[in-house]
Amino acid sequence: MRDSAPAPRDDTPADDARVLRALSVLEQLASAGQPSTLSQLSARLRIPKATLLRLIESLEARGYVVHMPDSRGHDRGIALGPRAAQLALATLANSTFTRSCRSLLRALVDTLGETCNLTALDGDRVLYVERVETAEPLRLEMRPGMRVPLHCTASGKLFLSQMTAIERNAMLARMALTKMTYRTLTDPQLLAAELDRLAVRGIGIDNEEFVRGMVAIAVPVREAGSGRVLAALAVHAPTARATLNDLLEAVPKMKDTAGRLALLLHAEQADAGGKAG
Repeated sequence: MRDSAPAPRDDTPADDARVLRALSVLEQLASAGQPSTLSQLSARLRIPKATLLRLIESLEARGYVVHMPDSRGHDRGIALGPRAAQLALATLANSTFTRSCRSLLRALVDTLGETCNLTALDGDRVLYVERVETAEPLRLEMRPGMRVPLHCTASGKLFLSQMTAIERNAMLARMALTKMTYRTLTDPQLLAAELDRLAVRGIGIDNEEFVRGMVAIAVPVREAGSGRVLAALAVHAPTARATLNDLLEAVPKMKDTAGRLALLLHAEQADAGGKAG
């Protein structure tokens, strides 16, 4: 009995167009840095609304995009979903970016003596993208791919502080301000006031708010042209070894490394864009 011939692949131009349109939507949402309406996406991508709506529904069903409600529960627009962040993390993990990123983090760890992390905003959580541990035996065990709260971590408070008032209020309205330690800010007004102060300083601070006995600070990794926050660079340490003021003295060195990480991210995005084209 002969094996049947394999079915022909259905690699039609229409299939290619659908795939490229989906990638274009994800790229546009990533570059926007904030939720976009269907009309905005349709105009920017030159895709008919009816076609785009079907594409968005398909991407949403698979977790690549989400609809972001405002404080009243109304639809504010479309944003990247958790699966898009997972895809980005997996892509970075298999690129030269990871090696270069770890090299920069390692140099900073060697200078500061404490664990350093590169993190990203993932919906209403902080995603650990890359991490280099200190050689000290007393440390907080985390790993890339893990997610932590926004309201009580240095990176999370940095991301919140850099949002517009509308975005931040909508985020805080739907977040559970869980009390992690005796220092965690769970009152929305007190947290908002803290975020306003951090916005002026351009940093994020965790003063034993996530884990008792651990302090941390974070600085933004900004896009060169727009100043948009792409990620955060954070360092944390046990209070038995360093105070919050000790970490604050490291801000200039951290900002220098953050600038180098921004160049790496720009190169990675440019390379990805060139391959897609």
